[in-house]
Amino acid sequence: MNDVTQAPLPPAANEPLVPAAVPRRSRWLVALVVLLILVVAVSLGLAWSAQQRVRKLEQELVRRQQDSQTQSGEARLLAKRADETARESAAKVTLLEARLAEVAIQRTQLEDLIQSLSRSRDENVLVDIDAGLRVAQQQATITGSAEPLVAALKQADDRLARYAQPRLDGVRRAIARDIDRVKAVGVPDIAALSIKLDEAIRLVDELPLLSQAEQRKEVKPADGAAKPAARGASAPAASSGWTGAVSERWNGLVQQLWGETRTLVRVTRIDHPEAMLVAPEQAFFLRENLKLRLLNARLAVLSRQFDTVQTDVQSAQQALERYFDRSSRRTGVAGDLLKQVAAGARQVGLPRPDDTLAALAAATAGR
Repeated sequence: MNDVTQAPLPPAANEPLVPAAVPRRSRWLVALVVLLILVVAVSLGLAWSAQQRVRKLEQELVRRQQDSQTQSGEARLLAKRADETARESAAKVTLLEARLAEVAIQRTQLEDLIQSLSRSRDENVLVDIDAGLRVAQQQATITGSAEPLVAALKQADDRLARYAQPRLDGVRRAIARDIDRVKAVGVPDIAALSIKLDEAIRLVDELPLLSQAEQRKEVKPADGAAKPAARGASAPAASSGWTGAVSERWNGLVQQLWGETRTLVRVTRIDHPEAMLVAPEQAFFLRENLKLRLLNARLAVLSRQFDTVQTDVQSAQQALERYFDRSSRRTGVAGDLLKQVAAGARQVGLPRPDDTLAALAAATAGR
């Protein structure tokens, strides 16, 4: 305690400072080395820890991959089973739908049967008349004739007349109106048109052509007057003897020569000069083409294609006016037949029995 601690003497002013700085640098170097060693150790520790984690992750990935493969196999198996089940279900559904459709049809038929059995006699009559009228209307539309519809309306009227129900008088009045309206429509007579076309076809071979002059028969209008003259002249002829007989024969010979001379020249008005250029061998084809045109018109009449009929008949009329002698009686008859066919072959819409159907519907609804 009594020792006095001596304070270090300050260095002399002329002493160097290098020996004191060397220990400081060595301490810093040692500290740096130690720090580096710690860093390396920490780094090694971290690296080892990371490696362990990577191994664990690899193991986990391998395990999960195996699990996923197992699950994918199971999923495929389940999907296959589900597909088979879906197919079986679709087949069963199709079968059920087919059976359901059959059941629905059977139910509809059963309902119709029950409804038909539960209907009264009046309803059965009205339903039968309605069905008959609709069928007759379809037949009239197909055939182009009003006869099926008129016959069905008359049959319905007769049936209601025999049934004698006062509440059905409105239906009978509607039937009478429809019958009058249907009869008022001018429906083409197919049979008559076909007969006229057949007659025109038959006359084609007998029609005289303009290029082939027909020998005209000389009409003797003075035959009746010649006989009295001959009788009146018989008395002078008897008195004159052979001179009167010679003069009579001479007059007859002169008249005969004059008649033959008149037949040598024929004056005819021709509007189409090409008609005179038809050769005799072409006349056959001209007549055959006209026949084919008329036969085509006949087929169009039977099939109720009246536009085609009008076209063919107009072509035939033009051929008659151009190539045949219009002054001939047979040509006039053929032209008249074609005009009648053209006038009768018209498309006419058949009326519908709307009044009767509406009256039937009202009577059925009124029960």
